[in-house]
Amino acid sequence: MTSINLTRAEAQERSAMLRTQHYDITLDLTQGEESFGSRTVVKFEVTQAGDTFIDLRASEATAALNGAELQFSYDPETGIPLTGLTPGEYELVVDATIPYSHTGQGLHRFTDPADGKPYLYTQFETADAKRMFACFDQPDLKATYSISALTPADWKFITNAAATSSVEGGYLHHTAEVDYLLSTYLVAVCAGPYFEVRDVWRGQLTHHPETPGDQPHEVEIPMAIYCRESIAESLDADRLFTETKQGFDWYHRNFGYAYPFGKYDQLFVPEFNMGAMENAGCVTFRDEYVFTSKVTRYRYERRCDTVLHEMAHMWFGDLVTMQWWDDLWLNESFATWSAAISQAEETEYDTAWVTFANVEKSWAYQQDMLPSTHPITADATDIETVEQNFDGITYAKGSSVLKQLQAYVGREAFLAGVRRHFARHAFGNATFDDLLGAFAEASGRDLSGWADQWLKTTGVNRLSPQFSVENGKYTSFAITQSGAQPGAGELRTHRIAVGLYKLVDDQVVRVHREELDVAGELTEVANLIGKEAADLVLVNDDDLTYCILGLDPASLDFVVENIGRIADPMPRTLCWSAAWEMTRAGEMKARDFVALVGAGALAETEIAVLERVLLQATTAVSAYADPVWVDATGRDMLADILLDGVENAEPGSDFQLAFAQALAKVRPNARAISYFESILAGQAPAGLVVDADLRWWALTALIAAGEIANPAEAIAAEQQRDPSAAGQNSAWRATAAIKTEENKASVFAELTDLSKPLSNLATRHKIEGLNFAGAADSLQQFNERYFALADKFWAQASSEVALATLNGIFPSWDISEEGLQRADDFLASDHVSGLVRVVSENRDRIARALRNRKIDAAG
Repeated sequence: MTSINLTRAEAQERSAMLRTQHYDITLDLTQGEESFGSRTVVKFEVTQAGDTFIDLRASEATAALNGAELQFSYDPETGIPLTGLTPGEYELVVDATIPYSHTGQGLHRFTDPADGKPYLYTQFETADAKRMFACFDQPDLKATYSISALTPADWKFITNAAATSSVEGGYLHHTAEVDYLLSTYLVAVCAGPYFEVRDVWRGQLTHHPETPGDQPHEVEIPMAIYCRESIAESLDADRLFTETKQGFDWYHRNFGYAYPFGKYDQLFVPEFNMGAMENAGCVTFRDEYVFTSKVTRYRYERRCDTVLHEMAHMWFGDLVTMQWWDDLWLNESFATWSAAISQAEETEYDTAWVTFANVEKSWAYQQDMLPSTHPITADATDIETVEQNFDGITYAKGSSVLKQLQAYVGREAFLAGVRRHFARHAFGNATFDDLLGAFAEASGRDLSGWADQWLKTTGVNRLSPQFSVENGKYTSFAITQSGAQPGAGELRTHRIAVGLYKLVDDQVVRVHREELDVAGELTEVANLIGKEAADLVLVNDDDLTYCILGLDPASLDFVVENIGRIADPMPRTLCWSAAWEMTRAGEMKARDFVALVGAGALAETEIAVLERVLLQATTAVSAYADPVWVDATGRDMLADILLDGVENAEPGSDFQLAFAQALAKVRPNARAISYFESILAGQAPAGLVVDADLRWWALTALIAAGEIANPAEAIAAEQQRDPSAAGQNSAWRATAAIKTEENKASVFAELTDLSKPLSNLATRHKIEGLNFAGAADSLQQFNERYFALADKFWAQASSEVALATLNGIFPSWDISEEGLQRADDFLASDHVSGLVRVVSENRDRIARALRNRKIDAAG
């Protein structure tokens, strides 16, 4: 039995043997800061005789089955054994003492440094419900729940259903009934003195042919938003409620099934590992989404995207849940697709598909080119494998493929298939085959071949134009497709649009669009023969498919000269993306990409795209450019591009702030150092808002550059100005950025000390400071030490901490043949698969950087 790392086979055996009915969970949250009491009464039916186990991760536990005390030696690795079961009804009572989490897994407890108040929340995906109550912790064993808790008298208690509270001996006793079937990973409990704001959504459910007859026409959903009291003045609840209501508008108009979970609470919680979690009726978000300092519109756009992503999960994931984690991709891909389309059509962020093309696609392409690439339908043999697959393929490639499927079958057929799926499997479990069948019925197309091409293969195809021109007109035109790499070189069917663009009155505009299906190595486009030759040809116009967009030489030259003149943001971002993928592939020199950013960044109108290309330019200089050129020219060139942006972008605009934020993360030149000093002196460029966040970044940049005589004193003074939790995070980062070998050694030791584990936020920000720009020389001391400690750290740290830390402290600064050899020597011996993936992915990044540096240095 492997309760902690449950296997698919074990889950299937347990599902075949029993059915869960109801959990009665009682929590005592008054026992102090270290642990809490948990009592679980679970009712289940055994349908097949045999032995099994129930999952629990506790410091101690006792249990009784149908009134008889169980004798067992408790081990979290194996859970609580349930042996000799015969068909019938059972009631299991488990009493446990469980430690609070500080890693963001299970029931997490945080004390706010701003006011000393405690806040609790749960995070159970993938399989951490067992950290709060005894349960059969797998998605296909759904149940109903009674949840009660004893808390201090000033605490609120928020869970999946509305709670009632009564006074009990100076404490509050809260109870809630979750009367719908729900998977264990979607149960939620949040408690503490949360600040609360309320509203209601009222609207109509559009009935479609697929809508079940029992569905209402009028829908009313009570809503609440919560956050810590110390950041309540920064909570923009009106904006969040507006975006939440817009999401409900779109989903009720298109999904054909009413929101099924009564209330809808959204909680912004501290020390959260991910962006958010779709607990039914009780969604949790990282509270960095409550913006306490000025941020760009892009951050608001991404927050809105997250709000709509989690809301989509209420239908796809919560109402209809995957059978097992093989279909994790479908959960996350569908929510990502839903968020983009609803955001583009319902909210102020009407260029959400542009952001998707630039951000999600970039993530997917990068992930899909790593040695760890996997088919979208990954083989999730156990929980550890699942946790590794919360990646760019699961989210971004999968959603790109769903967007391609929508283009392939048509929007209405796609949505009709989704509605059939919801209606058939409401409150149950389903597989991708179930959904594919619904799409096939709605569209009338056999999609089995499509699924094999896209979901069971790896890698990316490149689509490129091939044409000839005479007298200014095309005499031939075709699309070439390269085999998907890395992988077996598969060719796929793509639904694409070819866009022809010309420079007209100093603006690049589309003059013709041709939509078609591409299959095989060469697809003729007869309709373009005789058309006037374009200045720029885009073979994936409107970003319908998932591919690397190849530019013909003339189009590439035109982009280099005119990227700032491309009027529409979608083709412009496709050109940025094509240039970056060429840079990563070594087909464009890193220095040439930086020059392109210098030429076009100030003309960019999409803040999301600007922030991404500035980040890519930073990577080009730090990883892909020839170090000799970087030292002589590149570092100054990048700093000047960013500082010119600060000085020449519209004062007070998001674009000015984006340049300022990017500048703080690169090695500064003398001009940038003077700028950072002026920030701390209160003499910012016109329009730039100097708040706590910008001051921290300026201070950290100066500390990392060795320009602050007494860093500890300066950090302490800044913390007095900003005593918030965000200030604590920034102080951790700034302290870790002090560029002495002694300080770096101290931070590295803290991060890897298994006897005194750091919180997840401390880990995150100390890693940022450890790796701050310019730190490479002082980090060489860890080149061998990393590989010596990796196995033990992976085995003993929690999964979230192990993954974040071993990725964060990998010797990425050691871009050398010796660094590659160290990784190769490590990989040549036996290690657990998750650690192998971490090292092999980072090793691949070093190899790519080495190759690109040689290309950049070549004449």
